[in-house]
Amino acid sequence: QVQLVESGGGLVQAGGSLRVSCAASGRTFSGYAMGWFRQAPGKEREFVATISNNGGATYYTDSVKGRFTISRDNAKNTVYLQMNSLKPEDTAVYYCAAGTFSHAPSTYNYWGQGTQVTVSS
Repeated sequence: QVQLVESGGGLVQAGGSLRVSCAASGRTFSGYAMGWFRQAPGKEREFVATISNNGGATYYTDSVKGRFTISRDNAKNTVYLQMNSLKPEDTAVYYCAAGTFSHAPSTYNYWGQGTQVTVSS
């Protein structure tokens, strides 16, 4: 089992920045790729970014490329999502997940409870 706890969400103005974190406990963190997903009200959960287990590879959805950066610190069992140039359409609950290096939610075995990010215009 892997337990995931997100933190760092909040309210920010459009154009601002925010960093969300996800702390993991339980089984070996470095054995999993980590992903960030988000879900806006009335919408399906969507992929945001993923990072391989050693941090050597990353992949982003097109809408966040150049604005968001995913990173991880295996010594701290933590994955981060740095979000810059935020837009109102980035407003969502952000979830981290542990699993396979993929954009598909079904390939992730463990999920956090989510953290709310709200971007005001």
